[in-house]
Amino acid sequence: MKEVAGAITGDEDKKAEGQAQQRAAAAAQEAAQKERTRQEQAKAKEAEKERDRQERKDKGLLGDVGDTLSGL
Repeated sequence: MKEVAGAITGDEDKKAEGQAQQRAAAAAQEAAQKERTRQEQAKAKEAEKERDRQERKDKGLLGDVGDTLSGL
């Protein structure tokens, strides 16, 4: 908005201030998006760890080793 007002009135300082504000807002939005991405990645990694823990728990101590004597 300041950039437009500065351009209309010929006020270069106001125009530069408006551009600086737009750059700052864009940088803040980018930082917020990066943080959201980081948080989602951390959640996904934790979910994968939990899934792996549950798989190990479900397999038990012997893992995939079955009962070899059940056919006798």
